[in-house]
Amino acid sequence: MTINDCKLIDLPKFLDPRGNLSFAENFAQIPFEIRRCYWIYDVPGGEKRDGHAYRENQEFIIAMSGALDVVVSDGKETKTFTLNRSYYGLYIPKGLWREMNNFSTNAFAMVFSSTQYDRADYVFDIEEVIKGLSPLNIPNLPAAKVQPSEKFNVFDCTMVELDKHHSDRKGNLTVVENGVTLPFDVKRAYYIYDVPGGEERGAHAHKDLSQLIIAASGSFKVTLDDGHCKRTFFLNRPYEGLYVKPGMWRDLTDFSSGSICMVLASDVYQKEDYIRDYEEFIAFRSESK
Repeated sequence: MTINDCKLIDLPKFLDPRGNLSFAENFAQIPFEIRRCYWIYDVPGGEKRDGHAYRENQEFIIAMSGALDVVVSDGKETKTFTLNRSYYGLYIPKGLWREMNNFSTNAFAMVFSSTQYDRADYVFDIEEVIKGLSPLNIPNLPAAKVQPSEKFNVFDCTMVELDKHHSDRKGNLTVVENGVTLPFDVKRAYYIYDVPGGEERGAHAHKDLSQLIIAASGSFKVTLDDGHCKRTFFLNRPYEGLYVKPGMWRDLTDFSSGSICMVLASDVYQKEDYIRDYEEFIAFRSESK
């Protein structure tokens, strides 16, 4: 791979006075299958993260809030990409050296990876990149299996405490992996941003989709309804997520100004999976008993 294989990729942007929405899917905007996601936050303004390369892993990086520079090198040429918009991302192929620096205060960098974590895949010496990296075969874990939606109720949906790797100088990092952290495989990520304070979003249900909902920035409430009971969860930490199983009606309310709602989803967009009418949802729950 060379430096010219890196590219900025536009993401869909749906404008809405209640807050805008963008998304990225496997083999569409993201040119690989997502196997791991991690996000970097609370980085002091102007700081940087240490550089490295991967033998096999590919990455797709989005600045969901704030701004940062990504410096990429193939050992011969170096390019700097400034990320400062939620609706495009940077694709980095395997074998290239990359550094993240010039974080703005309150920047939030989302990174999608094509492999699970493997220490042997990391290269921390740029001289190895210049010489050429030897390949490393990293097997993928088998796909996760999700049970049918009719077996779930609101008490099956839980808050999940995610790992937080802390550094005073470099900020925090949280990771989720398919088949390890999550009981489903991530095939799509979408996120709502530019939400006016106090707004509401997301009144709908999914027949088969599993989701992990995270407050990447700010706070909001998620109310789940299984047709019989309701539960409300308050999300305000980027290292906590709400695992929502299929078949739940959900409402997102009480957004604080500047909030970002990030959702990791178990499938690509399927129009027929959505239920947007509450009476239709009640009928669906009754039929699925």
